[in-house]
Amino acid sequence: MKYTGMPMGMWTLFSKSFEQNLVTVFGLDRYLAGTVKAKAKPKPKYKEIIAGLSEFEKADRFKMNIVNCALLAAFVLNMPERPDVERLTAYYAGSMMTPAMKWFCRKSGKSKFTEKDISSMKAAGRSRAADRNPYSWNMEFLPYPDGSGYEARFTACGICTLMRELGLYDLVPAMCRLDYTMAEAGGTSDFFREYTLASGGPYCDCGYKKKRKGNGRKRK
Repeated sequence: MKYTGMPMGMWTLFSKSFEQNLVTVFGLDRYLAGTVKAKAKPKPKYKEIIAGLSEFEKADRFKMNIVNCALLAAFVLNMPERPDVERLTAYYAGSMMTPAMKWFCRKSGKSKFTEKDISSMKAAGRSRAADRNPYSWNMEFLPYPDGSGYEARFTACGICTLMRELGLYDLVPAMCRLDYTMAEAGGTSDFFREYTLASGGPYCDCGYKKKRKGNGRKRK
């Protein structure tokens, strides 16, 4: 995959928050946090990881997912100590959920369950992109019979593939948890999950149910 385009844009958008949360979550001093960031970008980290990825098909909706994974991995591989899943979960959520991302989630939430959204999910299910690109995803679109939403069921995961190659597979659950956070930020759906591939499940189930009217606020 080429570094120009989305990978470069994601670095520009998120590297500052990834650096800041090294201080906030892991307690690094600002000099050391800056050193980690400096080492994360050039070869052999973020750019090298990106260069090793297959090019994604134009219609593949999951490219951003693998780019975010490469960004997180580049920082983890340069941290002075290997993080545990719990702290990395907080770190990843804090780094990704910037004001711009929260705005993006709210905007995406407005189109959730629309005809366009459903059509896009069905197309992603038919594509089976992971059959041709090991860093993409295979999913099945499963609408709920009562019309309350749908499940996206994944049987192949590009993040699992990449993190296994990088020796970071045990940290994948830290990324999985962001699905709940993004759905909550979207404001129009509740997220449900029973299994993940990373935890040994038969698949990753991503269930989205429409929020009831008057239930758009964050639940305690």
